[in-house]
Amino acid sequence: MNSRILASSTITGQNVYNMEEENIGNIKDLMIDPIDAKVAYAVLSFGGFLDIGSKYFAIPLEALQFSDKDDTIKLDVNKETLENAPSFDKDNWPMTADSEFMDSVYRHYGYENQGRAVL
Repeated sequence: MNSRILASSTITGQNVYNMEEENIGNIKDLMIDPIDAKVAYAVLSFGGFLDIGSKYFAIPLEALQFSDKDDTIKLDVNKETLENAPSFDKDNWPMTADSEFMDSVYRHYGYENQGRAVL
């Protein structure tokens, strides 16, 4: 990921680590708001075994740190913070995100929702 422009295929499937170098999951997908033409959030899979029992979390793209030296992605949260984050079932993805959901996601990670995905 040595570029300022990233293909979604280089992000999806990548492992995500916290600042203690613990693997806290992997990126399943990027959710795009077609009205604003912006990434609304990344979907992080965490927990479970072989994706069984995993929870999915909406992560603001701003919260992810992409290394310019290698292909690592970091998220500055501990596992407890992640476990308490807004989440959804892998079989029940939010296809339209209301402002309350998006605001809670961004607020949880210390960011302001800039009007994303209010469909």
